[in-house]
Amino acid sequence: MLTRRSLLLGGAAGLAACARPKAKGFSGYAFIANQEGGAIAAVDLEVFAVARHIHVDGAPTAVAARPDRSRVYALTPENGTVHEIRTGSLTLTASLGVARAAMTMRLADSKLYVLCRDPRQLVALAFDPLRVAWTLPLPADPVDLEISSDRNTLAVSYGPARAISFIDLAQRKAFPLVATPGDVGAIRFGPFDSTQLIAANLSEQMLSVYHVPARKLMVNLPLSVRPDHLCFKPDGGELFVTGEGMDAVVVVQPYYTPQVDKTVLAGHSPGAMAACASAGYLFVANSRSGDVSILDLDSKNVVAVTPVGTDPSFIDITPDNEYALVLNQASGDMAVIRIQNVARAVSEQRRWKKGPLFMLIPVGSKPVSAAIVEI
Repeated sequence: MLTRRSLLLGGAAGLAACARPKAKGFSGYAFIANQEGGAIAAVDLEVFAVARHIHVDGAPTAVAARPDRSRVYALTPENGTVHEIRTGSLTLTASLGVARAAMTMRLADSKLYVLCRDPRQLVALAFDPLRVAWTLPLPADPVDLEISSDRNTLAVSYGPARAISFIDLAQRKAFPLVATPGDVGAIRFGPFDSTQLIAANLSEQMLSVYHVPARKLMVNLPLSVRPDHLCFKPDGGELFVTGEGMDAVVVVQPYYTPQVDKTVLAGHSPGAMAACASAGYLFVANSRSGDVSILDLDSKNVVAVTPVGTDPSFIDITPDNEYALVLNQASGDMAVIRIQNVARAVSEQRRWKKGPLFMLIPVGSKPVSAAIVEI
């Protein structure tokens, strides 16, 4: 029986898929931004093969999915353009220029928020059709943005300007700037707590925690690493931090007064992370050694290390918690780790030599981010 996917994949890809290891795949796609390839690769996760390369004008670096409307949005920062892709047909349906140069974007309910550098502004996009709903000028060069879980507040960090701004989304109003004690990079609200904002203080190598209603600094938490990468445990109970300074993952308890719980040695130059709550693992990409360290979320110990490719820089977990997808920038492929094989690799280290890596899929030139959509 012919299906829509078999028609999209074509005969050659279908034959290649038949030769791949048999496993129950995920019914959906991974849309992968290939920065140097100028395209979004749509990987069919049911047969583990690239269904189509969707070319866009520019170098995409960020992807966001809106499953309720069967749409995916890609950002090409250097020309400040957002591209809309229909997930059903895997086709580009619209492109909208929002600035001369952008930084990043976040999707929240009925709006897509784009952080722009030239001009300095926050742009809110509406859908159907894709259009600018409103804009808000920004006082300095922005670095990152984050939206609270209650969707009431948006925060922007300004890096070397040493400031953070809080924006009331309902009123479309920015409060006065809050000064920071150092250069701020990534910022994160707690997954279920909109009253605290955690900011990565890069120059001082610490986390700064702010009380959002009062817009005031609560505490600075010194770290043994520069907080380049932040990853919350899915239940919000712990924050994991990696970065320059030490080949380790720092485990932070973010409740009330945040504190460092543990520092775990985890590979060479650990960076991007993703947590799978149902299986109880944290996956950490080691860019220098080309592998992924897997930590047990309960013991916080490394239980397995698996090679994945050259320069792994992004990890995501499929919604069914069956696979961890790792993007390798330099080798241009996606490593697929079968999560149920991690436990087997741990328990049968001396007898089972295959390891948790399931396969490698070539996806394009310099894959840097992805969004997973269930079909």
